[in-house]
Amino acid sequence: MNWYPILGLLALAYTALIFWITVAKPPKMWDMAKIKGFRKVLGDRGTEIFFVVWGIGFAVLGIWLFTM
Repeated sequence: MNWYPILGLLALAYTALIFWITVAKPPKMWDMAKIKGFRKVLGDRGTEIFFVVWGIGFAVLGIWLFTM
């Protein structure tokens, strides 16, 4: 069985979750300790940019895994 498409699908689902957290900013997620730490170091806008870059990275990974 080829696991790469399954991993690619999981990476794309994770990408969707990251973008949802970035755009919707659910209060329970943004009050988590790790995200509060990001906000303290990077600021709100920097945290959003970090999440977008992280999401794009996982989107590229997911697409790459689908092509294997």
